Amino acid sequence: MIKRICIFCSSSDKIDKAHFDAAEKIAFELTKAGYVIVCGGGSHGLMGKIIETSIKNGGYVIGVIPEFMRTVEWDSKEVNELVVVEDMRERKKLMIENVDAVIALAGGCGTLEELMEVITLKRLGKFTKPIIILNTNGFYNYLKELLDKMIDENFMNRQSVDIWKFVDSPEQVLDAISSSAPWNSDAIKFAVV
Repeated sequence: MIKRICIFCSSSDKIDKAHFDAAEKIAFELTKAGYVIVCGGGSHGLMGKIIETSIKNGGYVIGVIPEFMRTVEWDSKEVNELVVVEDMRERKKLMIENVDAVIALAGGCGTLEELMEVITLKRLGKFTKPIIILNTNGFYNYLKELLDKMIDENFMNRQSVDIWKFVDSPEQVLDAISSSAPWNSDAIKFAVV
């Protein structure tokens, strides 16, 4: 059975090298483990590094990109399969379709928006797979604090802590996927606090 992993991450080329190193390691580990990688299909930043690393090591990458980004040539020419969609909404939907897990690497508002949508979908039982947040150099510390605060102040229930898993290194990602708490499609029954 083909295993698929969705990765949300930055398209910036101007970020700290530590994030590129983490992207390279996770792409290598996933490729070695036989995962197909589904990502945003961009040629820059961490997306570009993930695609380059996976392809170089014999992996298979599916890129999903809106037409308007392809028009300005943001799309990677290296992906095995490029799916061109109409808009960002369709992109997010296709990226998480039939995947075994989602991994979020460091990124800007687009990455954060993708991550928060998939967390929301899981909270409502519309997505049931593991969500792993790679917290390279503490990048997501404030997000972790905010999510904890949402739970502490009853904006989300206590079960919500099982929606995501934060890890500090790429080497922890595969274990985090396999040890993630099971999630059920009836989660909507306990979504309201």
